[in-house]
Amino acid sequence: MNGESLWPRLAELPLVIEACEYDRLHAVLAYGFERITTHVRLVGAGAGGLGEDVSVFREDGTALHETRPSLPLEGEWTLAGFCDHVATLELWPQPPEWDGALRCRNWAFESSALDLALCQAGRSMHDVLGIKPQPVRFVNSLGLGTEPSIEPLRRRLARSPGVRFKLDAEATWAPALVDEVAATAAVDTLDFKGQYGLEVKDLEALGALYDHVLAAFPHAYLEDPHDLPEIAQRLGDHLERVSYDAPIRSAEDIGATPLAALVVNVKPSRIGSLRALLEVYARCTRERRPTYGGGMGELGVGRGQIELLAALFHADAPNDVAPSAYNKDDPAGGLPASPLPPRPEATGFRWAA
Repeated sequence: MNGESLWPRLAELPLVIEACEYDRLHAVLAYGFERITTHVRLVGAGAGGLGEDVSVFREDGTALHETRPSLPLEGEWTLAGFCDHVATLELWPQPPEWDGALRCRNWAFESSALDLALCQAGRSMHDVLGIKPQPVRFVNSLGLGTEPSIEPLRRRLARSPGVRFKLDAEATWAPALVDEVAATAAVDTLDFKGQYGLEVKDLEALGALYDHVLAAFPHAYLEDPHDLPEIAQRLGDHLERVSYDAPIRSAEDIGATPLAALVVNVKPSRIGSLRALLEVYARCTRERRPTYGGGMGELGVGRGQIELLAALFHADAPNDVAPSAYNKDDPAGGLPASPLPPRPEATGFRWAA
């Protein structure tokens, strides 16, 4: 990549759509969390394309497999023309609770359209973009529970030696727990979730967490730190490893973050469009910013799609794209190890299962 967006290589792909279908996906993940997503299947010219809607966390009458909207999608398009058309449609029966859900749902239709257009053209994503897929390094994203304990890490390390982690760091972590976790030498990223507008209940405990984490994990990425003067002061000497996820929805958001951080977590479903995603990659390339991939609990084709994007754009990074089985409460042994060998399908926007 030379810093120019690769969107023009995809934009003019021809696309024929004859029908749209929706399929419910469900799994029970760590700590009993029930994850529900929807496959969006676009059909045309004897082929099918898949995307995954990750916008809904509970079935409340707004999931696509519940509402099954009849949308005006049929016709002959270019990929760019279809994406522009989808942006004009009402994809929700009523406005969602959080605006990020709008982009997640838009991504489901655009990624399905890309998959279908490539299948109809008989070409693969990497062929059209002119990028060779590389082995994908990944981490297992995990919290340590409401009563924080190192046991979830120990279980995974016992069954999948060598697995690495992205952990949700919380002010409830005791100093001894921080030291235990650091002693595993298996953590690549600490996610503070400080950009979600959540109330800080104990600023002193939060500051102590940052102090201990900065000392115990001198090389880990520090994702989405809290936007507080007391925290910014602590991070002043660590900006090269501060990363942002939640605020990044477009290329324009890079560099407009609370801290002058360098690293970007590229999350396609949060960005919400193919054009915007490729503009993010282009800006990060121009500015020599490290990037890594992120997901939102995909259960189906969406997980493979973000693994494929990681293989193309930031393979040797702590990508939060571990195979979905890692997100179960007690993952089985024998899961795929990192790095994942490149497994792009011969046609489409797909990663072979």
